[in-house]
Amino acid sequence: MIKILIVFILVLPAILFLAIYLLTNPTSSSYLSKISIPVSKKNLYESVAALVDTEQFRNYLNTRALNQAAEFIQEKFEASGGRVDIQEYGFGDNLYKNVICSFGPENGERIVIGAHYDVCEHQPGADDNASGVAGLLEIARLLGTEKPDLKCRVELAAYTLEEPPFFKTGHMGSAVHARSLADKSLPVREMISLEMIGYYSDQEGSQRYPLDFFKWFYPNRGNFIAVVGNLSQFTLTRRCKDYLTQASQVEVYSINAPALLPGIDLSDHQSFWRCGFPAVMVTDTAFYRNDNYHQPGDTIDTLDFDKMAEVVKGVYWYLINRART
Repeated sequence: MIKILIVFILVLPAILFLAIYLLTNPTSSSYLSKISIPVSKKNLYESVAALVDTEQFRNYLNTRALNQAAEFIQEKFEASGGRVDIQEYGFGDNLYKNVICSFGPENGERIVIGAHYDVCEHQPGADDNASGVAGLLEIARLLGTEKPDLKCRVELAAYTLEEPPFFKTGHMGSAVHARSLADKSLPVREMISLEMIGYYSDQEGSQRYPLDFFKWFYPNRGNFIAVVGNLSQFTLTRRCKDYLTQASQVEVYSINAPALLPGIDLSDHQSFWRCGFPAVMVTDTAFYRNDNYHQPGDTIDTLDFDKMAEVVKGVYWYLINRART
């Protein structure tokens, strides 16, 4: 019995260390001030403003508003010089659209960056998810103006119908996109979902977590960006975290956990998981921080465009480094 107790005492710290390591995915990367990426806060603001200013709220019932948003996104994508495709599909009596802009080689392996442009029910959805779409549009502009050497196809996808009642169904825009790639056996290197990247708070206790013990390993202020993956995406999560840390002055934390943990699969990346593609989410953690989540208070004046611009820098830096090989 004593031997068993001794073994337990010796082994338990190792098990705890491994669990913490897998959960938090620590990295030795640090911010590199020499990296200069001309992200425009003005562009980000104007894109969010245009999306929240549709005649009606951008929910599935208001196809006119969704089409208005899709047309704005299409115009911005076309202005970037990328190849633009409209992926249209039907549900009931309505047609819905994904707007996809690609750069680099037309064939071969691809990296997908996605963000949904619809909202839940009757609210403007500035953070959820005009912020993610604005980031997507700014990345398109950077790819068009900076013209990095891309050895891998890049697809920037603005998705419809991410929100309820379509969430986790085959009618999600991201599900339609992922399934179309899988059905054609088109290779996807990885997918990054931009899901709410604009809300931050320096207030003590502003960050919440699904489990209380997370507070031992993560900040209690909601002033960071998170990279979220499941237990199969350890390498991708770490790589994404590394590049974001190098180019962004916003702190970057990450988590790898089972999809059953609330929040791990709550965006378009889970559509790619279902098709067997590697994917992670970049997020401000949504309802674990932003009390305006799915509420009328999710307005443009609540967003921090300085930090949002830093996140876009990090995602762009990640993208061009991954697509160069």
